[in-house]
Amino acid sequence: MSAQTQIAELQDEPDIPRWSLGLRVAFRFCFVYFGLYCLCTQIVGGLISIPKMEAIDPSGLWPIKQVTFWTAAHIFHAKLPLVFSGSGSGDKTFDWVLTFCLLFIAAMATATWSVLDRRSKNYVTLYKWFRLFIRFALASQLVGYGMAKLIPLQMPFPYLTRLIEPFGNFSPMGVLWSSIGASPAYEMFAGSAEMLGGILLIIPRTTMLGALVCVADMTQVFMLNMTYDVPVKLFSFHLLLMALFLLAPEFQRLADFFLRNRTVAPSTQPQLFRARRANFIAIAAQFAFGLWMIGTAVYGGWGDWHTYGGGSPKSALYGIWNVDELSIDGQIRSPLLNDYDRWRRAIFDFPEAMAFQRMDESFAYYGVSINVNDNTLVLKKSSDKNFKSNFTFQRPAPDQLILDGEMGDHKMRMQLHLVDRSRFLLVNRGFHWIQEYPFNR
Repeated sequence: MSAQTQIAELQDEPDIPRWSLGLRVAFRFCFVYFGLYCLCTQIVGGLISIPKMEAIDPSGLWPIKQVTFWTAAHIFHAKLPLVFSGSGSGDKTFDWVLTFCLLFIAAMATATWSVLDRRSKNYVTLYKWFRLFIRFALASQLVGYGMAKLIPLQMPFPYLTRLIEPFGNFSPMGVLWSSIGASPAYEMFAGSAEMLGGILLIIPRTTMLGALVCVADMTQVFMLNMTYDVPVKLFSFHLLLMALFLLAPEFQRLADFFLRNRTVAPSTQPQLFRARRANFIAIAAQFAFGLWMIGTAVYGGWGDWHTYGGGSPKSALYGIWNVDELSIDGQIRSPLLNDYDRWRRAIFDFPEAMAFQRMDESFAYYGVSINVNDNTLVLKKSSDKNFKSNFTFQRPAPDQLILDGEMGDHKMRMQLHLVDRSRFLLVNRGFHWIQEYPFNR
């Protein structure tokens, strides 16, 4: 590029006004807080876009864990030790205390920064790079969660135990998971909306539109988490805040368009570089990174679908089996509702797990190992490593099963028959364009 072209581009650069004091302070706080939050949560793993990296919990790294534990014990007088990973919940005591610590650190850093850097007129350069970071941090989560719904994994179709569990026993989260899982088409639609927001964020020119889609998506997700008691309230709220951060510079233009009926000027968001060539390379790099991010999400989702999703292997004895007759130590047990030791059903869903349903409709869960070559079945308990129960099984017919063996110190024999899964209304009802009357059972 010639010197004259570079000079012309520099002359074309608009004058950047002095930011107000409030805007400078707000940016300092957002920079520190959102930066720390992304580095201390699963966002950093999703941003790196390495398969299975999301499983690594950065909140357990030094000194974050130690600072959070100290704060929990001395400020909030919480009982230690705190659960900080592996529970599946994003609203643990540890997470709330961590958020408090990050807010405090961000407030102190903002105050110190404001005192030491009083003369800066603006942070345009730092802002445009931080905005790029937030774009991809948010996009990584929208793409990840979107793919987990587009390939129906997050809310699977109700498992066999759910089909026979009384609705009143469901938790609010269980109701939400089962209702969305029972409609894979809706789950895929919701995933497509999240994927759309993430993809639009990857493209520089569609960032505002992507942020708007993300605000709509995350408002819906946050409200579902709040109203169905899903323990991702804190995290979904932060994703919503990050989307609003990206939209903040466009609020004036949005208000002019939607509320004031005024002509909307072009966006004044600065480009990363002054030189056209450098900006072209930066855009190409963003596209490449976005494709890598989407590709890893597709690869991981497809693998998970065949590992534990709808495409995963089923149990060799897959199905819901009603216990027609059960004898313990040679004594036949009548199906009495107050007989806690009498099984009502046996449910084989996954290759390495099964459940017995008691007469009071509660469940007992076991690990299971089934050998179809010698017709043996071994039960184990994760809570009791010494527990082991051995059975042999026979299938006189595809819908008949006989189990003989021992559980504890008792000999047991069960005769069972297979329940036709397709008879459940939730499974076979399907979709109807025409309904003369509502079918709401």
